Amino acid sequence: MDPPEAAQLRVEVVYALPERQSLVVVSLPPPATARQAVVASGLLQRHPDIELDEATLGVFGTVVAHDHALRDGDRVEIYRPLKIDPREARRLLARRQRTMRDRLD
Repeated sequence: MDPPEAAQLRVEVVYALPERQSLVVVSLPPPATARQAVVASGLLQRHPDIELDEATLGVFGTVVAHDHALRDGDRVEIYRPLKIDPREARRLLARRQRTMRDRLD
């Protein structure tokens, strides 16, 4: 017999692409983990590019382990892999800015 609805955890699961965002609200029996919420959301079927075993998950912007215990009202975020390391992006930007500055001198 399923527990009453009041005993369920209600959480949002979000996956964002540059052009759109998918948000699904799921109800799970406690205790529930971030990974369980992602699986229950159906987003893995809607977005086959998500590799759950490799994905970084977060709750309200803070990276968490897949087995992180959820609380009612949490927002589980599925992060896409970075295309470029942020430090390398800053180096490239600084190099471009130096080049532009040298051209103006």
